[in-house]
Amino acid sequence: MSRPDISDYLTPLQRRLISVALVVLALNLIGAFFFGVFLLLQGLVVYFSNVLWPLAVAGILALLLKPLVHWFQRILHLGRITAILLLYGIVLLTLALLGALILPEILSQVRSLIEHLPVLAEQLSRLIARLFPDAATWAEESLNPEVLREHLQSWTEHLQKIIQTSLPALNTLGEFLSRTFTLVAGTAIIPVYLFFFLLTDKDPLRALDEQLSFIPPWLREDITFLTGEFARIMVAFFRGQILIGLIMGVLMAAGFTLAGLKFGTLLGIVIGLLNIIPYLGSLLGLITVLPLAYLQQDGGFFLLALVLAVFVAVQLLESYLLTPRIMSRGTGLHPLVIIIAIFFWGKALGGILGMILAIPLTAFFVVVWRLIRKKYLAVATDRDRSPPEAETSS
Repeated sequence: MSRPDISDYLTPLQRRLISVALVVLALNLIGAFFFGVFLLLQGLVVYFSNVLWPLAVAGILALLLKPLVHWFQRILHLGRITAILLLYGIVLLTLALLGALILPEILSQVRSLIEHLPVLAEQLSRLIARLFPDAATWAEESLNPEVLREHLQSWTEHLQKIIQTSLPALNTLGEFLSRTFTLVAGTAIIPVYLFFFLLTDKDPLRALDEQLSFIPPWLREDITFLTGEFARIMVAFFRGQILIGLIMGVLMAAGFTLAGLKFGTLLGIVIGLLNIIPYLGSLLGLITVLPLAYLQQDGGFFLLALVLAVFVAVQLLESYLLTPRIMSRGTGLHPLVIIIAIFFWGKALGGILGMILAIPLTAFFVVVWRLIRKKYLAVATDRDRSPPEAETSS
């Protein structure tokens, strides 16, 4: 007599519900595992960020500049080291020329902006007094000499207490100096990392395939494919964003200067450079430029309208001409997804590096999902459908 199977006591609906529950449980366990791995990697990235960010910047620059090194080798018949040194020399010469031609104007505008800050503050206070008279009255009452004397006495007492307990602040100062030194050292070592990255002539995908020889071929093929896609996305994104940022910076600097906005060259270049992070330069630029256009001495609504027209024209040019042409093989992400990704990766990776890498990382995970959906989920779906087809054919 055969031993009864538990499935004999279950109806088909109950068996299906149990199967669904087991699948959901397995998916939850897999999701929890990957979430734990993500948290572990996030902690490692944040903890070792001072070591990793120079490597990341050098790696990105190597991806961007290696084709240029190969071009020097092919056209000028140079060795690898000579081609790299030539590239370094061209970059240094370009920076020196730009510094000699543009830096004095930028420094002059920065100095002028600092000198005009009191005037801008006074005009802003007049505008607030005109728009919000109650706030102006409150400010006058708060700035009364008697009231200020009482506040000063209270602040003095608080200051004495703070001084008595401010020794731990020395640790904060030491930490600040340590971070500053780490930042300077990390920036200084980027050219060294970049030199060795450019010096490596071996195909990284082939090297990765050789290092992963212990992995089954089907999995190794997927890993090398995803790594190649990630590198392609990174190169396309940063090349496109840098070129778009430079064009936007030049156009905005010229437009702001022609419109009569003070510090137009400085503001245009800064906004263009910030556009390496999508929407960041546009948002900060709009918040900064419009008040300056209205508050400067010869400003007003007319100058504000001119500056806004320049801003809108450059944004339209970027949205409908530059981005479609330059980023033709771009990420294909929705603007809302881009904004969410910037905040998410900025928080996950702890700062500006996460915001810069947000779009390539998100696009990479989209590629991973497409691979899983087409290669694995489609196979699983075909397997689920195959028995009925077999029964029909028989």
